[in-house]
Amino acid sequence: MATQFEDFQKLGKENVDVAMKSLGTASKGVQAIAAETADYSKKAFEGASAVAEKLVSVKTLDKAFEIQSDYMKTAYEGFVAYASKVGELYSSLAKDAVKPYETLFAKATAAAK
Repeated sequence: MATQFEDFQKLGKENVDVAMKSLGTASKGVQAIAAETADYSKKAFEGASAVAEKLVSVKTLDKAFEIQSDYMKTAYEGFVAYASKVGELYSSLAKDAVKPYETLFAKATAAAK
């Protein structure tokens, strides 16, 4: 009976350790996503501010359209790069958060056989 209790305690400790590893990984992943989002937001705001300053000083409508068109192209490319990066970060977060559980499931599967 005592060995069963010790085994149960050991299993509980392993589960807590696995959960803590997973939460630590998730925390790091969320921090990376937040940092990337803050960086993108800062760059987007700076870009929009610069375009607004340029538009205020233009003399012709053609030049205004040119500035706006260039800005839209740059903003689109920046957003696509940001979305791609964040997508990779989310994918990595999901994979890394599940890794600690893989060994736990492997042990459970082996014990069930």
